[in-house]
Amino acid sequence: MNFLQPTGRVFIAFLGSVGRLTMFTGVALSHVVRPPWYPRIILRQMIEIGYFSLPVVGLTAVFAGMVLALQSFTGFARFNAEGAVANVVVLSITRELGPVLAGLMVSGRIGASMAAEIGTMRVTEQVDALTTLSTNPFKYLVVPRFIAGVTMLPVLVLIADIIGVMGGYLIGVYELGFNAANYLQNTWDFLTAFDVISGLVKAAVFGFIITLMGCYHGYYSQGGAQGVGKATTNAVVSASILILCFDYILTAIFFAADG
Repeated sequence: MNFLQPTGRVFIAFLGSVGRLTMFTGVALSHVVRPPWYPRIILRQMIEIGYFSLPVVGLTAVFAGMVLALQSFTGFARFNAEGAVANVVVLSITRELGPVLAGLMVSGRIGASMAAEIGTMRVTEQVDALTTLSTNPFKYLVVPRFIAGVTMLPVLVLIADIIGVMGGYLIGVYELGFNAANYLQNTWDFLTAFDVISGLVKAAVFGFIITLMGCYHGYYSQGGAQGVGKATTNAVVSASILILCFDYILTAIFFAADG
């Protein structure tokens, strides 16, 4: 039975990690709803997550809209349905591409930054110093990032939706020859409030996942610089995978609700 030992060891380690993550999430959420809070730190994190992530999210959204318009036109031209390009662009951006691409971009930028910052504080014993100074590390380090991530990612996604649709409009009008007024009218007529709201709900969940993974892996990092690097990599990879997994789960829920 020795060949089963590696499998059992990995499985037990996985269960231990899941349990530790669950406890970390529960403790962090319990501190979110209880004072004291640190408004200046929350505002700083909101600026870091929202304002400084806007360029990369905006560039991703505009090129995604452009590519989507070109690819949609190529496919629909085979069925003489070129007029549906505007509908496909706005639906795909608001429901799917906007939240997912923004989440992945912010994960690569903010998730890594959080894990590196908190991980460095952990290995240099600054987290222990906070406890010594009667400052709760969860209140000071984790809660502001949770609040900022959940509130700012929907704002980023809303802006990304507008920029992405604009990218599709530019390609549709100036490259594919659509009438500008008709393109905008088709976009407006096909768009519903449920499309936008579903994307914003996804964005809030993705913001929670990104901050959770960044804070969790950074908080439990160990082993000096190598441990911080490992925590940073794990934060980005785990956040990206969870974003894709929860994207399907939320899409299935919204599909059932819309149907």
